[in-house]
Amino acid sequence: MKLAHLADLHLGFRQYHRQTPNGLNQREADVAGAFRRAVEQVIAARPDAVLLAGDLFHSVRPTNPAILFAFQQLHRLREALPEAPVILIAGNHDTPRSVETGSILSLFASLGVDVVIDDARRLAYPRLGLSVLAVPHNALVAPTRPAFERAGTEPYQVLTVHGEVEGIFPADRTGVEYGGALLTKADLAKGGWNYVALGHYHVQREVAPRVWYSGSLDYVSPNPWGELAEERTAGLDAKGWLLVDLDSGKAERRAVPPARRLHDLPVIDALGKTAAELDRLIADAVSAIPGGHADQVIRQVIRNTPRHVGREINHAAVRVFKSQALHYQLDLRRPVSNHLTGTGAPGRRRTLPELVVDYLERRPLPAEIDREALVRRGRELVESAEREWAEG
Repeated sequence: MKLAHLADLHLGFRQYHRQTPNGLNQREADVAGAFRRAVEQVIAARPDAVLLAGDLFHSVRPTNPAILFAFQQLHRLREALPEAPVILIAGNHDTPRSVETGSILSLFASLGVDVVIDDARRLAYPRLGLSVLAVPHNALVAPTRPAFERAGTEPYQVLTVHGEVEGIFPADRTGVEYGGALLTKADLAKGGWNYVALGHYHVQREVAPRVWYSGSLDYVSPNPWGELAEERTAGLDAKGWLLVDLDSGKAERRAVPPARRLHDLPVIDALGKTAAELDRLIADAVSAIPGGHADQVIRQVIRNTPRHVGREINHAAVRVFKSQALHYQLDLRRPVSNHLTGTGAPGRRRTLPELVVDYLERRPLPAEIDREALVRRGRELVESAEREWAEG
């Protein structure tokens, strides 16, 4: 018995300002293309069941092109694999905050997709000997959580849930979307499942034997660079999905070729260097990108950059890189300096982003405001303003 496990597709995700010839945001087209290629791979693998573990869309109200594309791809799955159930649960991005707002996911039930949006449901497939407990985001944030327990006589028992397993994510929340419901390893272990298909974490990772995050198919998290670094540490060179053997418990990684790669160039230390020297180092780093920098997503971090040196960098050349790449980010970081505090003790002067974060973390907020999202957005805006100022 084999099943395909995918999650965090985030169709409709938009980033940067480049458009395709048809007027679609280029990153939105990249994300859609990754799902198309994954569907082709799933059809070729011919699993007995397909699990989509939440966040099919990037927003509760996706664009019409994103809805149409999802409908077409799910229709392809149902046509090509008519005997394989396709199970879709709602993630936090798919879930309306207001009970009066309906979910677009219900549309896909007309294709024969088993859609679970609000309450947890047990789905039984006697012909396959398969039982799936499907737990969407709403069921995890409800006052009473579902019991994570097996039910029925089917020999294959699977749990699929969209949430954040405590103790698994890195301290800097690399690759993690905010707004996920917390889970514990004990929650997932009590059912004695043949497999647990998780969604919400964008880095493919084994949580415990037979318990996996499949990861996303493209970089659609708030921190793609940290996500990329974590994947390198784990030895992952591509995004993808999992083909799982329920008998052996083996989860086989299936890589999905990306439309373009992210390039986090080696960090440059500006200490003691002139602007002209930095210009040469920047140009050398860009020219060393395999296959060239055109239409790629690139970041170049330069540490210990004094303000006057940052202003003297050849920003005309940087603008050329920006026009040729899909996205080129020159991340100039000022030196860390110590100063005398009011008590006379030496200490580090806090940066403006740090001051903003400290203020937003302590400021009283209305209950409906997501503090973590507000703090993150505030820091991003200040850092972006500082970079723009440094670039002139």
